[in-house]
Amino acid sequence: MKIGDKITGTISGVQSYGVFVKIDDEHQGLIHISELKHGFVSDLNNQYKVGDQVDVIVMGIDEYNQKVSLSIRALHPQKIGRPILHKHFWTNYRDHIGYKTIATHKEAWINGAMKLISEKKQKNSTFL
Repeated sequence: MKIGDKITGTISGVQSYGVFVKIDDEHQGLIHISELKHGFVSDLNNQYKVGDQVDVIVMGIDEYNQKVSLSIRALHPQKIGRPILHKHFWTNYRDHIGYKTIATHKEAWINGAMKLISEKKQKNSTFL
C-alpha cells in the first residue's frame, strides 16, 4: 500500500470526527470528516454503518504509528457551482456610463471637501 492507491475497506467505527476503516488484518485508517465528501456533512451515523464496504484513496501513511489517512472525497471530482448563464457587468454598458458619471461630479466633490477642510483650519486657528 502506498499514497494514491485506491483500495476497498470495511467500516469498523463511526465517530463525530470521521469514519474508521479496516483495510486489512494489520492496517486501519481514518477518513476525516473533511475527506468524506465535498461540502457539508450532516450526520455520519445516518450515512455510514459499521460493516459497510467503502472505496477509498490513501492520502497519507504514518509509518511510525501505522496509521493511514484515507479519503472518499478524492474519488469524486468536485462540481463547482452552477453554470454561468450570463455575464454580469458592474456598469450599465449599454448606456455607456460608469466612471464617466463619477468623473463629471468628481471635481465638485473635491472642491467641496477642500472648502470644508479650509473652513475647519480657519475655525481652529481662531481659537489659538
